[in-house]
Amino acid sequence: MHRRLVLVALTLLLAAALPAGTLPRKAPEFTIHLTNGRQVPLSQFKGKTVALIFILTYCPHCQKTIGSLSKEQAEYGVRGFQALASAIEDAAAAAVPGFLKRFNPPFPVGFNARGPVLEFLQHPIAARLIMPQLVFVDRDGNIRSQYAGDDSFLNEDRQEMNIRQKIDQLLTEGKK
Repeated sequence: MHRRLVLVALTLLLAAALPAGTLPRKAPEFTIHLTNGRQVPLSQFKGKTVALIFILTYCPHCQKTIGSLSKEQAEYGVRGFQALASAIEDAAAAAVPGFLKRFNPPFPVGFNARGPVLEFLQHPIAARLIMPQLVFVDRDGNIRSQYAGDDSFLNEDRQEMNIRQKIDQLLTEGKK
């Protein structure tokens, strides 16, 4: 029994040490479910620079990042930028309407089950998922970067500047 516990503990430690997906990589098809029954496929935005954020509606850090992305959507939307959000907590479908009413983001916000999100992120199932999870997809549909909530990229003091720089970089690279 003791040996089995040690094996389980080692497996969990190794899984936690594994990095999330390789970068860059082709973004797999991913669909966000909206509360009105519509679905928003990521592929709908091919040709645009996309920031896809996975959130918990009650998470203050997630809420702040939604605020940053709302500003960037307003500024960069006309240049080909699109923000999208998906809540992944257990009762996300019920929580999203209140979240939308409170924060009023100018981009689609829906929900997904945790499993497909982990698969999309290439995040090990046994590893801790630190929220939010922010993914940048270039105009060609490639995931160019992804950041967990504890990444310095999402540091509260530099978050907005970092997001702006990443959007600028991807929009500039994508010009034909």
